[in-house]
Amino acid sequence: MMFKWLKRYVPRGLYSRAALILILPVVTLQLVVTVVFIQRHFSGVTTQMTETTAREIQLLVNLPLADRPPLAEALQIAVLDVPVAEVPEKHQRRWYDLTGLVVIDRLENKLPGVMAIDLPDDHNVHLFLRDAGNITALHFDRQRVSATNAHQLFVNMVFFGGLMTLIAYIYLRNQLRPITRLAKAAEAFGKGRSIAYRPAGALEVRAAGHAFVDMRSRIERHIQQRTLMLSGVSHDLRTPLTRLKLGLAFIDSEERAAMEQDVDDMQKMLDGFLSFSQGASDGDPEPVAVLPMVEKIVADMKRAEVLVTLGEMEGDSSVQVPLRPMAIQRAITNLIENGTRYGTHVRVSARLSERSLRIRIEDDGPGIPPEQRQDALKPFTRLDAARNQNKATGVGLGLAIANDTARAHGGVLRLSQSADMGGLQVDLVIGL
Repeated sequence: MMFKWLKRYVPRGLYSRAALILILPVVTLQLVVTVVFIQRHFSGVTTQMTETTAREIQLLVNLPLADRPPLAEALQIAVLDVPVAEVPEKHQRRWYDLTGLVVIDRLENKLPGVMAIDLPDDHNVHLFLRDAGNITALHFDRQRVSATNAHQLFVNMVFFGGLMTLIAYIYLRNQLRPITRLAKAAEAFGKGRSIAYRPAGALEVRAAGHAFVDMRSRIERHIQQRTLMLSGVSHDLRTPLTRLKLGLAFIDSEERAAMEQDVDDMQKMLDGFLSFSQGASDGDPEPVAVLPMVEKIVADMKRAEVLVTLGEMEGDSSVQVPLRPMAIQRAITNLIENGTRYGTHVRVSARLSERSLRIRIEDDGPGIPPEQRQDALKPFTRLDAARNQNKATGVGLGLAIANDTARAHGGVLRLSQSADMGGLQVDLVIGL
């Protein structure tokens, strides 16, 4: 819990997290090796070389002036007398010359009378000493006090570290690709689309892939069996209902109208069963201009003398969304019919954004209490307290069909109370 704030800075994608897992240890290892090498090995070598050179300089300075040239030539040290004006005011080095700190510190501690030390580059050292009232400048090679080409270790370390990280990332990407393919197949199936998928990758990923394929096959087989069963029952019952209608046509009785109404109600029930059996599996997803489709559905319902109005339509009407048009039309039609059955007026609006599609159907009926809204989405559920049962002629499949359609498209059906009309507000929301 104490590191919860780190989550906002951690990458969310699988590839980015894999890259972080690879790069972070390599960078940390390089930093640790760099610090240890500079502090322990490189600093120690520089200290030893500088102290050796300091002893040679001390030996040279202790000699009389006449005896210095032969030894200075042997040690490859140039000795010059310079005026005070040419002596730097302080030690000088480049800001990134880390070993220069060690050189300046060791020479200053080992040699008395050090006035200034100048390290202009990687090849020269200028040392200024006060010697018997005179100022002596000593020039010698930088290689005498520090190791050469120290940067080669860091260059090789960075180059080969980056190369191995790249190779490891390519290999890891090949191992992660089956996982991303499995995720895409599962996401597509959740939205009602079945895309080609073949298990691949490591044994564990293959096992998960085979489990997903088996699960998808069982679900598709179950949906197909349910559809065939309900379709078969609905189709078989149409024949006796037709015979009943023909028989009632020849009956001259006062109860004929009531009996014909019962037969019509049974016919509507069978149509509801058939619609529910078809559900969201009617057709394959195809690009659909959603907003014009909603406008056409409302226009068709108006021509059928249904009291429905078109609300605000937000979004680009030319944008197409992959949907099952027949299933969406059936769901919207059922929701409109539900609204007119329990209310007097229905309003339909839609909003299309980059991330989601929302189709809203509102009515001015009694609505549904919050504690009963989940039950209202179940098939064959009728809420007597919430709706006017005298007007109801269905079997409680309208909301169930719309909910099944929303889920098949990877969306959700939300029930709430309309703020403007006071009745039920149904939002069919589909993620894009």
